[in-house]
Amino acid sequence: MRILVTGGAGYIGGTVTRLLLAKGHQVTIFDNLCHSKRLAVSKEAAFVEGDIADRKLIEDTLKQSRFDGVLHFAALIEAGESMKHPEVYFRSNTAATLTLLEAMLATGTNRLVFSSTAACYGEPETTPILEDARLKPTNPYGESKLLVEQMLGWMNAIHGLRYASLRYFNVAGAIEGYGEAHEPESHLIPLVLDVALGRREKIKIFGQDYPTKDGTCIRDYIHVEDLAEAHLLALGALAQHSKLIYNIGNGQGFTVREVVDSVRRVTGKPIAVEECPRRPGDPAVLVASSEKIKSELGWKPKFAELDSIVASAWEWHQKRYA
Repeated sequence: MRILVTGGAGYIGGTVTRLLLAKGHQVTIFDNLCHSKRLAVSKEAAFVEGDIADRKLIEDTLKQSRFDGVLHFAALIEAGESMKHPEVYFRSNTAATLTLLEAMLATGTNRLVFSSTAACYGEPETTPILEDARLKPTNPYGESKLLVEQMLGWMNAIHGLRYASLRYFNVAGAIEGYGEAHEPESHLIPLVLDVALGRREKIKIFGQDYPTKDGTCIRDYIHVEDLAEAHLLALGALAQHSKLIYNIGNGQGFTVREVVDSVRRVTGKPIAVEECPRRPGDPAVLVASSEKIKSELGWKPKFAELDSIVASAWEWHQKRYA
C-alpha cells in the first residue's frame, strides 16, 4: 500500500514508518520537524517538510501519490503545556486536522487512522476503561483530540470517510535503532533514564496524595512496537469497516514510584526523586481495557511486563547518548 504518515519524524510515527517499510509498503512522511530532526526521517521513505495546516501543500501531496490511507500522528502532546496554552493545542491539533480532512475529501483519500489519546476520558468512573466510557477530558490536550474524534464521526456519517481512532495510553520503549527522543523530553520513562545516565540530577514526582496505593498517579504503559502493530491492523481493517474505535494499552497500571523502581532494577542505578505538588489536569488513574481490539482484530501485545518495556528504552537511551 501507499501510505501517508503525518508526524512520521516523531517517536510513534517514526516507529510505525519503519515497520511499514519493513513490510514492503511505500511510505511518504509529512512532518514540519517542529519537535524532531531531519535525521529522524527514515531514508527509505519519501519526505515532505510541511505543516498539515498548509491546505495547498497537504492537498498537493495527496494528489501526487493517490494514497491508500493516511496515518495521522502530527500533533502537540503535552497535557501540562495545554493547561497554559489551550489555544495553541486547539489550533495545532483540532483546526489543523480539519484542514487535513478537507484535503482528504477533496482528493478522494478515504482511509484515516487517527492517533487519539486516553486523555479523552479524563477522570474515569471505573477501571479498566472501556471504549464506551464517559468522555470528559480534564485538559485541553484531551479535548483537542476528542474534538477531532467528533469531527471524524460526522465525516464518516455524511461523507463516508473511513476511520479508526486509537486511544493510546502511555507509550514507551524502543525498537532496534529507533526510540523516544522528544526535545524537550517530558515523558516519565526517558526522564528517569536520564537520571540513570547522569544527564539529570533527579526525577520530579508530581503529587503524592492521589487515591492510589502509594499516592502517585497510575498509568498503563504500552510498548511502541505493540502500538505500531495496532495501527497496521486498524488500517487493514478499514477495508471491511468504516468506523473503528479502540483503546491501546496493556491493561495493567503502575504508579510513578513503581516506574522509578523498575528503572532502578533494569539499570542497576540509584534514582534520586523530588516530591512536587500535583500538576493541573492530571487524572489519578488511567488503565485501559484493550479487549475490544484483541477480540476484533486479533491484536496481542508482545511486551506485557513493565521491566521489558523499560529495558528496551534503556538500550536505546544508552546508544543515543553514547
